[in-house]
Amino acid sequence: MKNIYALIILLLFTTACAKEPKMLYGTDGREIPMAFQNFPDIPFPDDSYLSLEDSRTMGNGENWIGNVCFSSGHNAGRIFDFFVSEMPKKGWVEIAVVRADISQMTYIKNGRAIQILIQTEGRDSAYVTVTAIPNQASIRAIEN
Repeated sequence: MKNIYALIILLLFTTACAKEPKMLYGTDGREIPMAFQNFPDIPFPDDSYLSLEDSRTMGNGENWIGNVCFSSGHNAGRIFDFFVSEMPKKGWVEIAVVRADISQMTYIKNGRAIQILIQTEGRDSAYVTVTAIPNQASIRAIEN
């Protein structure tokens, strides 16, 4: 019985000493969920959940490439409107958008291109794939 009490006390002591992870905040002052903090140049809607099984990325900060997949508790139309509104605030320039059953959006910034695919997952949910690739043509397009 003494061992159980000692284990509980040790567990309480070690958790009390643990540091809380540092939170990042978006331009609007809201916390960025830990799962999305490696992608600070992309806005993510509230009520979004990263799909680790489907996401494949390399790098971090504003230099990451690959694809980030997530589900959202908002319908596909709201997600589309969210990106149309929020991507320019992060400095992205819209190249093309197609609103359809599977909506597609393309943006460029600083030698990178982003493609966003938005699919309806349910009545009030959507599945989103954000793909980032290097794109030197985007630098020339912005300069002209």
